Amino acid sequence: MDGRLPLSTLLSQTLVAFIVEFDNEFEHRTPHRTSLLGATGGRFVPWLVSMAFLAKVLRHVDEEGTTFDELKRRTGLKAQQLNQWLTRLSAWWGYLMVGNGLPWNSKRLPAAGLIFRPTPGGLKAIQEFRPLEGIVEKRWVRRFGLDEVSRLREALVEVAGRVATGLPDSLPILGFGLFSAGPEGEAELRPAGDEAPISEMGLAGLLSKVLLAIAVEFERVSPVSLAASANVLRLTPDEGIRLRDLPRLSGVSKESIGMALTFLEARGYAQVKTEAGKDKWLRLTEKGVGARERYPILVDEVEERWRGARGVDGIDALRESLERLVGAYDGPWTGLFEGMKPYPDGWRAHVPVPENLPHFPMILHRGGYPDGS
Repeated sequence: MDGRLPLSTLLSQTLVAFIVEFDNEFEHRTPHRTSLLGATGGRFVPWLVSMAFLAKVLRHVDEEGTTFDELKRRTGLKAQQLNQWLTRLSAWWGYLMVGNGLPWNSKRLPAAGLIFRPTPGGLKAIQEFRPLEGIVEKRWVRRFGLDEVSRLREALVEVAGRVATGLPDSLPILGFGLFSAGPEGEAELRPAGDEAPISEMGLAGLLSKVLLAIAVEFERVSPVSLAASANVLRLTPDEGIRLRDLPRLSGVSKESIGMALTFLEARGYAQVKTEAGKDKWLRLTEKGVGARERYPILVDEVEERWRGARGVDGIDALRESLERLVGAYDGPWTGLFEGMKPYPDGWRAHVPVPENLPHFPMILHRGGYPDGS
């Protein structure tokens, strides 16, 4: 690299800022429950989850209900994967119910004709979710200017059409190792069956597609995921780092750092030890230092391959547009951070203000938040 941020970082920070702004507004508009603040709008309201979880399945459910087979076609998910999602959206979080009005929680696949309907809270969530990406995008137009957002969109459409046509418009849940392709490989990355044409996608979908394309290419040649490389290895110097400093420096939750370390320690890339009787320190092994040094080289190689094979204009235009957005940050609540400011009654208003944006989103099963919260 030449001192510039990797393209994956620029995409990640822009996407995370957009999703957090979306999530704050969705939380403000929709009755919900959280473990931090309890319930708003009644006892039987859904658990609050992030945009990524809602986009994966809930947006494909009709207000009057949709059969399992039709949801499989619309989402592009395998039957077992869809069943897991429906269990989460129903029994875990309270957005859906089956035809008899009960939550769905089964290890067996549903019958093909079984209908999944929104709960009252789920119906409200669907109604608020569908127009919200466009509402946030209009805010970005007011904040950054029509020309700037139009340039970003045009560049994303061009690049996504060249490098990401076979990928979905939302990021996957990161499991063990935080690999984007998941344990079954690229089969999990099929696009949704009813995915909109690239030219009609919202900013979050376009950013997700291009970022996912980089992650897939990176992880084909790297034994460490892009998420773990960008948010943990990158920040760990030769002398090590205090473990409690990583969430602040990386912009991701301690839980997602913990998931990364489980993999890194198990594979011999890192060690965590208590030193001076109190602080836990992360230190990289020789193998870990090698992986850290390869990370910027590999992400740079992806961008250069795209530039060489697909033409300079699209990649450079995308980079320049993202650099202007990310570079607008010069203090709390400016640039990308401005739209992330939570409502006073939102859960993010009760946690520390982030100092940094992640270099790769940490979307976990906990709620799908882009910083792993």
